[in-house]
Amino acid sequence: MSRSRARKPSKNERASHLPDKKNLLEAMAREGLPPASLREILRRLGVNKAHRNAFKRLVRDLVESGEIVRVGKNEYALSRRPGSASVSGRVQRHPDGYGFLVPDSGPEDFYLHPRTLESVFHGDRVQARVVRRAGKGRAEATITRLLEPARRRVMGIYRAGPAEPHVEAYDRSYASGIVVNNGSLVPLEGQVVGVQLTDPPSSKHPARGRVVEILGYPDEPGMDVRTVARKYDLREAFPEEALREAAAHPNPAPPEELARREDFRALPIVTIDGETAMDFDDAVQVERLPGGLYRLGVHIADVSHYVREETALDHEAQRRGTSVYFPGTAIPMLPASLSSDLCSLLPEADRLTLSVLMDIDSQGRTFSVRFAEGVIRSRRRMTYTEVARVLEQKDEETMRRCAPLVEEFRLMQELCGVLHARRRRRGTIDFDLPEPEILLDIQGATLGIVPMQRNIAHRIIEEFMLAANEAVAEYLFTNRVPSLYRIHERPDPLKIERLNELLHAFGVGLPEPYEALKPVHFQEVLDLLEGRPELRFASRSMLRAMKLARYSAEKGLHFGLGTSTYTHFTSPIRRYPDLMVHRILREQLADCMTEERKDALRARLPEVANQSSRTERTADEAESEVVEWKKLSYLADRVGDTFDGIIASITPFGFFVEITDLFVEGLVHISTLPRDRYAFVERKQILKGERTGTTYRIGAPFRVRLDRVQAFQRRVDFSPADANPAHRQERP
Repeated sequence: MSRSRARKPSKNERASHLPDKKNLLEAMAREGLPPASLREILRRLGVNKAHRNAFKRLVRDLVESGEIVRVGKNEYALSRRPGSASVSGRVQRHPDGYGFLVPDSGPEDFYLHPRTLESVFHGDRVQARVVRRAGKGRAEATITRLLEPARRRVMGIYRAGPAEPHVEAYDRSYASGIVVNNGSLVPLEGQVVGVQLTDPPSSKHPARGRVVEILGYPDEPGMDVRTVARKYDLREAFPEEALREAAAHPNPAPPEELARREDFRALPIVTIDGETAMDFDDAVQVERLPGGLYRLGVHIADVSHYVREETALDHEAQRRGTSVYFPGTAIPMLPASLSSDLCSLLPEADRLTLSVLMDIDSQGRTFSVRFAEGVIRSRRRMTYTEVARVLEQKDEETMRRCAPLVEEFRLMQELCGVLHARRRRRGTIDFDLPEPEILLDIQGATLGIVPMQRNIAHRIIEEFMLAANEAVAEYLFTNRVPSLYRIHERPDPLKIERLNELLHAFGVGLPEPYEALKPVHFQEVLDLLEGRPELRFASRSMLRAMKLARYSAEKGLHFGLGTSTYTHFTSPIRRYPDLMVHRILREQLADCMTEERKDALRARLPEVANQSSRTERTADEAESEVVEWKKLSYLADRVGDTFDGIIASITPFGFFVEITDLFVEGLVHISTLPRDRYAFVERKQILKGERTGTTYRIGAPFRVRLDRVQAFQRRVDFSPADANPAHRQERP
């Protein structure tokens, strides 16, 4: 097929005046220009030399407005063409120069050509235009506008180098290293440094940056936490003004404040938390009422009494969004004088609360709800382990020590069962995945890794907090008060289709159509896999297929919990959305929620929701990274040892094995397996040897030898424990 050529402009047209914005866009659309340089656009549109500088300024203005996009360094194109789709999302760069766009919504990632990545950094949130959809292959997009820059700081190890200094980045997106300019800072060989990126990597050169911080050496105590905190821009120190505001509150609360509140101090209220908990923002109590009813009291620290809107404390809390918890330490949302003392529901101390009192029948239905500004005095600081010793193990010593509360705990267990049964009937998903507990020495080094056991006490607190959160959300929505909600949207059908391929390999599956799936369908699959080794991997795959829960100023479905009205209320010490909900609830209870206040909330809450969702994701990533770092640092001293594991996932190039006791996963590369031609059967999720018939499948036990650990890159390499060392091939 012959390709049409644009008409060559006449001499008079080349001498014409500079086109205005409208004419320029219409001309580019009419010409159907592909991405081209300014010189080419000038030539094709017939702009003469006299207007060249003005034309360039016009193009720059249109780039600023997003109507023309810069592709690469020197080429431009229309941001939207007829029939093209626009998508926004985060950039994931590959060390080889290309990348992918992970959209804000939707299951499909888009390929990004190296040309469109020349001025873009890993993690940037961008707007892009879909330029090609190729059959079953991945669609391609080109970046049109930067929406939100990513953090430009990368941490790594400084190397002086034979030619020019560079940094070996902990971030795998910069596998080729970062060429650095030291400036006024002169690190020593092998020190951990922070690099402010100035140029992203390309196919021709590595990333460039300048050293802006020297942290010390990798083996110094606490270096892992300090490095991750810098990487994610987690501010550890509080502004002086915020500290002054926190210290200004009288401790304990003055008698006049206690007197005006509802007094719950005579009730057997307790806190139940983990052994290493650093703050206590919820306390509970249950009593039996006539007619087979229960009264559940959930008493939450009244942080809103101390942290008022538009103060330095408030601004700092919103900026942080959440406390960040690392093994053995934390970066709190509020100063310690509040988070660990005045707002913490310490035993035998008078503390201010915002309390939810629910009357619940034997079917788990809530008959009445009442809210109160209260004052409590916790009888005892209980741990999950202690309560489980009373209820599950019937430990005599623990029961003797907690004798006045034993019947209270039994009643809590009874009500927990009632509430849980109602949630199961309504439809909900219970992911009961084991998590690692990192055992540390006094300097923060990992001594061991053990499973964190969930027991009846965990379930009691979980059910009680869910009930309180839902009650608050229902009350605020019914009273038409603007608020924050916790929403969890339906999973994308395409991701569920991919999930089902894995589940079918386990002999289970989800029904079609996927658009009509309910939480109960997922729970039924988990129930069918109960007791099987595949349960752990199916649960994780389900979680990955789900959308992330987030905060919203609009009520919406929480798919995982099977409810349409849910919020976060029970953790105001460590979550800013809970603090905002406390303020809104107190104002509504005090009958001072004016229309002007409602309008102000409607204007502010969307940004609070977005900010809180962003800080939550950042905290999750940082916490996960430190835990992985500590696990792999512990494992690094055991290279050469053998371990029993389970095959966790299959790929065309090998399979990943999890050492279940240590919660560590690593790759068994196909090159370390007995010599054969291996075929990856995606439908069955197996790797099969064509000559020997040896088959590797998910959930199968597999003993491995630990070959290599790269803790900072979070990479572990295994090989079969019984492999002949002569056949073992080293991989780069």
